[in-house]
Amino acid sequence: MPRSVNKAAAHQRKRKYYKLAKGYWGARSKVWTIVKHHVEKGLQYAYRDRRNKKRTFRSLWIVRINAAARLNGTTYSRMMHGMKQKNIAINRKVLANIAMNHPDVFTAIVKSL
Repeated sequence: MPRSVNKAAAHQRKRKYYKLAKGYWGARSKVWTIVKHHVEKGLQYAYRDRRNKKRTFRSLWIVRINAAARLNGTTYSRMMHGMKQKNIAINRKVLANIAMNHPDVFTAIVKSL
């Protein structure tokens, strides 16, 4: 007796992978074994980098705050310490936005320390 296979389910599973591999170059979007490998690897990178993105943005905000703080005669660490002492609770994302788009407001914050 021949072995029973669920062709419909296998086909749907393959279609899902091929859809995810759309836009990949060459065999990465055409050959099943290679598609499977590269899609899974891509999903691993996506999972990892959703977390890394948060770190990257935090460092970008810190760089921007530090640059603006130095223009106002202080450093990032002194400024953050002063804000903590004065109980000024502005997160780094908002502070970096203020530093970039409203330098006069940022200067007022630095002067209040």
